[in-house]
Amino acid sequence: MASSTQLPYHRPSRQGSRQAARDSRDDIQVQIDHYIGIDVGTGSARDIWRCICVAVQRAISQHNVDPDTVRGIGFDATCSLSVFSNVTDEPISVTGPNFDSDRNVILWLDHRPVDETEKINATNHNLLRYVGGRMSIEMEIPKVLWLKNNMPKELFDQCKFYDLADALTHIATGNEKRSFCSVVCKQGYVPVGVDGSVKGWQEDFLTDIGLEDLSRDDFKRMGGVDGVNGDYLSAGELVGTLCDKAAAELGLPAGIAIGSGVIDAYAGWIGTVGAKVNLESDQLSSNVAKNDKTQAFSRLAAVAGTSTCHLAMSPNPVFVPGVWGPYRDTIQPGYWMAEGGQSATGELLKHVIETHPAFNQAVSVAESYNSNIYEYLNEHLKEMAHEQKAPSVSYLGRHFFFYGDLWGNRSPIADSAMTGSVVGLSSDKSVDGLAIYYYGTLEFIALQTRQIVETMNQAGHGITSIFMSGSQCQNDILVRLIASACGMPVLIPRYIHAAVCHGAAMLGAKAASADADGRTEDLWEIMDRMSKPGKKIAPTDDVNERRLLDVKYKVFLEQCYKQQEYRAQVDQVVNTWKQAQYLE
Repeated sequence: MASSTQLPYHRPSRQGSRQAARDSRDDIQVQIDHYIGIDVGTGSARDIWRCICVAVQRAISQHNVDPDTVRGIGFDATCSLSVFSNVTDEPISVTGPNFDSDRNVILWLDHRPVDETEKINATNHNLLRYVGGRMSIEMEIPKVLWLKNNMPKELFDQCKFYDLADALTHIATGNEKRSFCSVVCKQGYVPVGVDGSVKGWQEDFLTDIGLEDLSRDDFKRMGGVDGVNGDYLSAGELVGTLCDKAAAELGLPAGIAIGSGVIDAYAGWIGTVGAKVNLESDQLSSNVAKNDKTQAFSRLAAVAGTSTCHLAMSPNPVFVPGVWGPYRDTIQPGYWMAEGGQSATGELLKHVIETHPAFNQAVSVAESYNSNIYEYLNEHLKEMAHEQKAPSVSYLGRHFFFYGDLWGNRSPIADSAMTGSVVGLSSDKSVDGLAIYYYGTLEFIALQTRQIVETMNQAGHGITSIFMSGSQCQNDILVRLIASACGMPVLIPRYIHAAVCHGAAMLGAKAASADADGRTEDLWEIMDRMSKPGKKIAPTDDVNERRLLDVKYKVFLEQCYKQQEYRAQVDQVVNTWKQAQYLE
């Protein structure tokens, strides 16, 4: 929850000083306006709206906030598919085979629609240019197609579809408005005027993949046609006001402004890149000292959680192979966003640690120090470096080479078949062995970040700094590795755990600024005003450590592309083998 303080003009009293001091009418009344940011992440409870209501009520109560001071609400959520009835507006189950559960949301990480994704990408439709060349299995159109292929026809015909953030603004207001962030980034919508797009939704594409029924009634089940039977908004623009039913459930007064929602990573961009920081001139988009909107063009937001998303804004479209976008209008009207990403970072670290033989021992020791496993392993690595008189922690892992795409690759090679590989395995089952494996995973995350940044810059972006948010910001070894591997500073926000919520609250602030004609304050101005200064982590100044990371990066790239080469060689043999068996 974010707040802003307003001090009304205090008129001096004409009475005596003692009387004036006691006259309550002349006391300065501090008016505090509050804005609520609601973030629904991957690890959140799945009974989503009910949990949101509980969380809001607790936040209001625990912080003694007067509900009448809440001016705006913003939502962000994972890019998950939400399904409601176009007849009753009630949730429709998405859980097969009977589709009779109370779950109406398919998580982004659901990888059931493998065949559907392949069918979509086989079309080579022009809109795929705007999702890095291939639509990801994590996006929502493959999931809609999966539902059509697996759901009873009469049930599918009743479905209307929302991105989760749009579903939440729908519940809050009763309106059917959609956000550009949702439909452009995850649902194959191309804004009108981009590359000849007339209606946003591409009818020929939906027909090619077998979803031609969604084109009926001007795409009403997907949100309609902008300006005809639909309304599409950039981040934070006014969707409407809190309806009576939602207000009663949230414990808030009706009529609060609701801002157009965004995907959670984009709320992380909003909540971080506007921070006022001390950057060198070569790390700025211009030599102008003012923290104006042009500074966003050189700042990459790395929103790190279960996965990590990498977002950058540009004034013009920049096409990057394997990077989603460019997406117009999603955050600021007329500007373009690009989205790279790592399918698993937090989840990867968790997996590597928990599957190592020394995991239980390490957890036990960490608990004895009242520490979590990550803090303990970081300290253990530093102790190992001290004991071995190593020049740096990175020196400990010099002969350990870990490639960690265990859940496939999102960017920049966009290959869902990618897996992991290790060079340097030993029989070491000790905590020392776990610490080295853990360090190798941190190094992989940092080196893959460099690969994404380099790919984006080679295509035309001008990224010179990384603004990071999420719990991984607390990991000093990881943050320093990312800075050193990429050769640029990493900025940590004031609100490490709440940067995404903070960004969502700014959406509420933008909505609350709407005038009688619905025009709202520029989002960057709100970001500049409401963002707090962050902390800068500089790359290592150790020349030898930089040279080591450069060499490790070369090995990393070989592990990446050699895996694809090896798989292709094997597939060629196996396919011939299978064909011969079939002929027999």
